[in-house]
Amino acid sequence: MSPLVVIGNPDNRRVSLFRAAARAAGLTDPTVVAWRDVAAGAPVAIEAGSLVRVDSPGEDAEVDRLLRGADEPAAHGEIVGLAAWYRGFLGALRRVELAARGSRLCNDPSEIAVLFDKRACHALLRSQGIPVPPALDTPRSYAHLVSLMDDAGWSRVFVKPVHGSSASGVLALRRHRGRVLATTSVEPSQGRLFNSLRVRDYSSPETIESIVDKLAPDGLHVERWFPKADLDGMVMDLRVVVIAGRPSHVVVRTSRGPITNLHLGGARGSLQEVLERAGRRRYRAAIETCERVGACFPGCLQVGVDLMFSSDWSRHAVAEVNAFGDLLPGLLVDGRDTYAAQLAALMPAVVA
Repeated sequence: MSPLVVIGNPDNRRVSLFRAAARAAGLTDPTVVAWRDVAAGAPVAIEAGSLVRVDSPGEDAEVDRLLRGADEPAAHGEIVGLAAWYRGFLGALRRVELAARGSRLCNDPSEIAVLFDKRACHALLRSQGIPVPPALDTPRSYAHLVSLMDDAGWSRVFVKPVHGSSASGVLALRRHRGRVLATTSVEPSQGRLFNSLRVRDYSSPETIESIVDKLAPDGLHVERWFPKADLDGMVMDLRVVVIAGRPSHVVVRTSRGPITNLHLGGARGSLQEVLERAGRRRYRAAIETCERVGACFPGCLQVGVDLMFSSDWSRHAVAEVNAFGDLLPGLLVDGRDTYAAQLAALMPAVVA
């Protein structure tokens, strides 16, 4: 039986759920290699023949500090050093990859690197004919962003940090007749930016300019706003977890505003209602798109696809693809959560 190894934060909920799924499957507990050790450059020991799952390094201030190469941890929720974090993350992934020689990685580090680079991911999807919103060139500042929007004739865009996740630093930006409105979870404070758990609107051009200008040096990806379908007056999109190349678990995310992330106040909606509104043919086409997205990342056992239907339900597009998008507690398909489903897909290799 192949040993299971998780590169993760030992007390993280993801690791706990994966461990519980392994126990329920009658497997021995996975060995957890702490991200703190990997990020600090400590030797990584992985038994040959293991199945190695790389999990999220998030939600740990010390891991964040080490990956950024900073002297002090960031303040809680502070959005800082995203480009430096990405460089450190790539280095850590390379150390894991070297340590895992002779073992099987359940998610390819080179594909994780693409998934944490929104520009690269968008370009890959577009090259494979996956429907994605069109994107602008990379803006250097808010003034540059406004110029790019004007040149493209776009009044509404989503501004996303290239190396961000969980909607941290994302702005849904609207400009009309000299007025501007940004919807975001970003909270400026004393010259710094923080990711709060409350989505808010800013209408002050100076405030919005300050936010964008602070985010721009670490890289921004800007997409044309894709007007999303609604359910009972709530904006809606889907998180579709693709496991071993097959769309598996689907959760409907609804919100009163354009940002639907569940941890930012979004609520789970009815999949049956989505089926009724979209129709089975259109829904099937959207799910097939998610399968095609999974095929773009063949080295990853799972990816989380954020899928949008247009306001008239006639079209769909991919908003994001997440390397660690499988945290959907309580969502069961055939009696399995996302972690149990991944272990079931791995089972022939586990017992080999």
